[in-house]
Amino acid sequence: MSTRADLPVSALEASAYTIPTDQPEADGTLAWHSTTMVVVHARTEDPRLPVGVGWTYAPAAAAHVVRDVLARAVQGRGAWDVGGCWDAMVRAVRNAGRQGLVGMAISAVDVALWDLKARLLGLPHPRLWGSDREAVPVYGSGGFTTYDDQTLRTQLSGWAEQGIPRMKIKIGESWGTRLDRDLERICLARSVIGPDRELYVDANGAYTVKQALRIAESFAGSDVTWFEEPVSSDDAAGLRRLRERLLPDVAAGEYIGDLAGARRLVDSVDCLQIDATRCGGYTEWLRIAALAAAHGLDVSGHCAPALHTPVAAATPNVRHLEWFHDHVRIEQLAFDGAPTGQGGAARSADLPGHGLTLREADLSPYRVA
Repeated sequence: MSTRADLPVSALEASAYTIPTDQPEADGTLAWHSTTMVVVHARTEDPRLPVGVGWTYAPAAAAHVVRDVLARAVQGRGAWDVGGCWDAMVRAVRNAGRQGLVGMAISAVDVALWDLKARLLGLPHPRLWGSDREAVPVYGSGGFTTYDDQTLRTQLSGWAEQGIPRMKIKIGESWGTRLDRDLERICLARSVIGPDRELYVDANGAYTVKQALRIAESFAGSDVTWFEEPVSSDDAAGLRRLRERLLPDVAAGEYIGDLAGARRLVDSVDCLQIDATRCGGYTEWLRIAALAAAHGLDVSGHCAPALHTPVAAATPNVRHLEWFHDHVRIEQLAFDGAPTGQGGAARSADLPGHGLTLREADLSPYRVA
């Protein structure tokens, strides 16, 4: 007997929206004034049935990859067979390259296909994947190097009022050439959040190994417990040296493009970051999380908290999600049902799929493709 899940995927649609930041943002190695969100709809041939929605944060060109390459690979395949669709997409992009922009496009489609499958089955994602976990811890993330002291105080205080017990700021300003200001901002952050909340820092790969060692020694009195990308994530050996010598947990992984990339980092970090908008969607997140578990590691979701909450709720070794200021603002604009982070946790909606409803009318002024 035929079921809804036996229906073929009839169409993939992609659109891109560029949303300005609320003020200039920068970290140690990059500055930006807007963020582009590429949204994918996965449909069956029956317009009365649910539609799957996925997204990534990528250049608008990712929408063209979906339309011009990935749609041909997926159309006609069963909505039940998300794994088969994923394999077909990876095979289709052999000559285009699997990672980077193409990987972000695959990620958005994969999330949309999982959402479609779960909606057809009437199951929330965590239950589809075998979990009843209700909430996932989050950490406040922002503290951009472009912020003045008062803006940083206001942001940190706001997270504290939400009940978020861990917070992260950017350091490594100007490619690691402003160590004095990095240290001043770390001390300021600790003074604002008090002694009972965790303080995290993220250098976005700005330092050399020796710089990272020196600054970690200098901020030891501020009780920093998480040091993200002290050196480039391409430098697995450097990360490993730092992991062996530093007291704060060394974290990296946000640029992992596939399972093989994760394998190169598992011996170099204390907590492996995963970004389902980059690595290949929920399908590859689950594989990378299992790899990390096999190496005794926790994982942490990088950015996109609304997208990551459902899959994190089904991941036994997840430590927390990044409550990233820029993406929180966009996802609360773009979706009904986006998590709030209140009480220091993100809660997945008890609705089919990821439980979010796209507000296309609110996004339409920002459409660029």
